[in-house]
Parts: sequence; C-alpha cells; structure tokens
Amino acid sequence: MPADNLKCPNCNTVVKAYRNPFPTVDIIIRQEGKIVLIKRKNEPFGWALPGGFVDYGESFEQAAVREAKEETALTLKNLQQFRAYSDPARDPRQHNISLVFTADGEGLLCGGDDAAQAQLFSLNDLPKLCFDHAEILEDYRQSLSAD
Repeated sequence: MPADNLKCPNCNTVVKAYRNPFPTVDIIIRQEGKIVLIKRKNEPFGWALPGGFVDYGESFEQAAVREAKEETALTLKNLQQFRAYSDPARDPRQHNISLVFTADGEGLLCGGDDAAQAQLFSLNDLPKLCFDHAEILEDYRQSLSAD
C-alpha cells in the first residue's frame, strides 16, 4: 500500500491520507524598548522569536501565552495578531504556518524549555535569525514606521 494511503480501521477500505501544514505561533515580545529573542536548544540552532506548535484543543492566543511563558518566563500583555506566514520553505523541518503576535512582556526575562537563552535586542542590531524571522521582524519594523 502506498505511504499516502491508510486503511479504515472499521471496514479496511483504503482511504487517501491528507498531509496538512502544522499550526505554530511566533511572538514579537517588546520589553524595555527592545525585542525578545531566544537562542534555540534544538535544531535548527540559532536565534529566533519565541514560539512553537499549537497544541490540540488550544487557541492560537493560548499557545502564544504558553510558549512565551515556557521560553522566556514572561507574562504577555496587549497580545495582538500581527500577520500569518505560510511559505512552505519557512521552516527546514516541515511545512509550518505561523500566526505571529505582538505583545508587551512583563517579568524577569529568562530562557527556559526549548530556549537555551533569552535576550533583549534592538530592532536595529539583530543577530542572524533562524527560519523567516528576519523577514517577520523587517515587516514589523516597517509597520512601526507606517504608524
């Protein structure tokens, strides 16, 4: 049987298996006039926006709050949707769609969970970023100058 087909557990009929992108969130967290980035513990290694996969039964907003807390120890205030990013090549591991949020971070910044480190950066002095996060932050910078 081809890898893209499955058998129905009730009647053994072959059915096509559909492959869908995975929903994720990324959060542009503002604190002290800067942006929070995390240094990833796992591949792909490097600096990135805090974020991760949406759990089953969880809203995008709940995922953003949870991921921010797990990776940065920060509580989010003023959570707002920014944009969605869906280029199939945006993540080298698989096709992920990210709903990006902006928020203000409150608390003591500290890397945790998948983040080896969490640090504040000026939008004008960013390290090399993983995924499409440089594009996301450039879009964010342009949105600030449009206001």
